[in-house]
Amino acid sequence: MSTDHIHPEPTTFLSKHVFSTDHKVIAKQFMWFGLIWLGIGGIMAMMIRWQLANPGEPVPLIGALLFPRTEGVLDPATYNTLFTMHGTIMIFLGLTPLMIGALGNWCIPLMIGARDMIFPTLNMLSFWAMFAGGAVGFYSLFVPMGATEAGWTGYPTLSTTVGTQGQGETLWALAVFLIGASSIMGGINYMTTVIRLRAPGMTWDRLPLTVWGIFLTSVLNVLFIPVIGSAMILLFLDRVFGTTFFVPASIMQGGGGGDPILYQHLFWIFGHPEVYILILPAWGIIGDLLSFFARKPAFGYRISVGAMAAVTILSAVVYGHHMFTTGLSPMLGESFMLLTMIISVPAEILFFNWLHTLWKGNLRLTTPMLFSIGVIFVFGLGGLTGIYCATIGTDIFLHDTMFIVGHFHLTMAASALFATFGGIYFWFPKMFARQMNETLGKIHFWGSFVPLVTLFCLMFVMGYAGMPRRYYDHTSVEYLEALQHMNRYATHAAFLLGAAQLVFVYNFIKSRWWGPKADSNPWQVGTLDWLTETPVPHCNFVQIPTVLSGPHEFSNPKLGPDRDWIPMTEKMPS
Repeated sequence: MSTDHIHPEPTTFLSKHVFSTDHKVIAKQFMWFGLIWLGIGGIMAMMIRWQLANPGEPVPLIGALLFPRTEGVLDPATYNTLFTMHGTIMIFLGLTPLMIGALGNWCIPLMIGARDMIFPTLNMLSFWAMFAGGAVGFYSLFVPMGATEAGWTGYPTLSTTVGTQGQGETLWALAVFLIGASSIMGGINYMTTVIRLRAPGMTWDRLPLTVWGIFLTSVLNVLFIPVIGSAMILLFLDRVFGTTFFVPASIMQGGGGGDPILYQHLFWIFGHPEVYILILPAWGIIGDLLSFFARKPAFGYRISVGAMAAVTILSAVVYGHHMFTTGLSPMLGESFMLLTMIISVPAEILFFNWLHTLWKGNLRLTTPMLFSIGVIFVFGLGGLTGIYCATIGTDIFLHDTMFIVGHFHLTMAASALFATFGGIYFWFPKMFARQMNETLGKIHFWGSFVPLVTLFCLMFVMGYAGMPRRYYDHTSVEYLEALQHMNRYATHAAFLLGAAQLVFVYNFIKSRWWGPKADSNPWQVGTLDWLTETPVPHCNFVQIPTVLSGPHEFSNPKLGPDRDWIPMTEKMPS
């Protein structure tokens, strides 16, 4: 382990604020980037929900401006573009830069006692590759014939020139490739930094769970993003150079042709680990936050780490449950079903460890704690409903219905988003040396939690009743028209959820520049990131700390009646 990883402080505006190699500045760049894209993706979600509840009616406020040709009404092609770009943006340009780029960059060096990332220039390139991917994706919205319409999964033959004309899908593939390159660069940096730059005494069993979550995510990024990268290259070649990797032979003139199912294999070999790429950091963050605000050691720390490692390994062998309806052989399908059932066991262990951490704790119901408890609830709902998606018999019935949308959003989107919000509220005082407003934070939580659960639970009911996803107008089908009232209720909940995010935007911006000054350790926790000065100096630590205890030393009787925590740099009294 190295402790002398020092870089000179930048002296120019560009080197300090734009092309910075300081992990703290890069973390903030990722955060602003992710929040802006999360807002764009959220606006798209509101337009999708408006169409589902009020098919054929003009989108209020912004419809006439965005869709003047149709007098503010979404046409089917635009609707397809919206749900395609919404999914792509929220996963690749919203949650990924926020959770992995921003919180990962901020937490890893500070939590392990390092001065910076081990490859600072690669870290800078990681952000700008992500920025380039976002720029390409944004540009695709304005090209002739519009952006991609093939769904965020980009299935051929819809995504080939046979199914989608114009430049939009080609630019989508290029954007995903660039975003993947960014994640690979970040993953290499994170893994190497944790392995090489831990402070003296920071053994593997003293790493905060946040670091464990991001470290294991980095392993998945480095292993599986090259697979989606290869799929994007082949799709790009099909679209630009006329190859036929994914164009079926049945529609080729003169023989030849490829296999569109090959793309699905490549996509889901990456795509299911992607679920864990986003949920593992969430698990790590809430594992720490629950301990910090229950004022108790994290229950089963080593077991939790083992469970996260088991999920990381098993995530590579369960992807086929996305393909039960593709003609997968029954034996292979049953194998994927069994493996998917097995991967739920370590997830259940984590779930019960979180509950045991809360049990009889001295709970401090701060905003980060509320969002952490919210993760437990929404992940529990999403995980339980995932059993039906993993079982062949029920999945064949529920496949491509609103049930899948509800499950996916609760399991990955809501869980990862709530953990990200919890992390932002928690580390905000150290990042910006100011405190966010707790009252507004709690309004944001309850204004998000209740509508979100309502929205996606309604999708379970609609999906069980047979409502397909991705339909432009469900009222055009007689048996679905009777379910339209639930679509309207779900849309009302979605609008309330969207309105709650405006509270966060106001709180974040106001607190960033005008919030009250934050103490160096307002939450009274002992991890190394809170033991340095506020604002954090360029080198992070004037002197590299020596770690003498674990990250969750709370409420130990040896500390006496007037103290319930110790820093990691202090040894527990004997």
